[in-house]
Amino acid sequence: MDPTFLIFIVALLGLMFFMSSRSRKQQKAQMAFRNELAPGQEVMTASGLFGTIVGIDEETDRITLDSAGSRSVWLRAAISKRIDTPATDSAVSDETDASRGPGTIAPADTDSIDVPDDISGLDTAQREYREQQRRDDEGK
Repeated sequence: MDPTFLIFIVALLGLMFFMSSRSRKQQKAQMAFRNELAPGQEVMTASGLFGTIVGIDEETDRITLDSAGSRSVWLRAAISKRIDTPATDSAVSDETDASRGPGTIAPADTDSIDVPDDISGLDTAQREYREQQRRDDEGK
């Protein structure tokens, strides 16, 4: 057998093993996530419905969600992620608010790009382009 062919086969088998081990890890992580779900948690389904878990039926593997006063029953596998409410650090927010006076605007991001709200520069760009074309035509 050709050594290049053997290297190719070994690389292919290694790639297959690596891909299958990653997918198994992801499946285990999803299973652990779904097993840790509890009433009172805010979640999002795979179809995008946001709701709060109000009940879990372990026998049928179904979860009851309350969304805007409406209850619906979902399979546990349909829950895609838990929605965590953002934690605010009171010390940081107080310090930030205190450094700025009332009625002041927060400093802008230095990496932002200034984009004009109108197209006022468009006329001059077109005019300059036409003048350049006219000069080029006269020079020929």
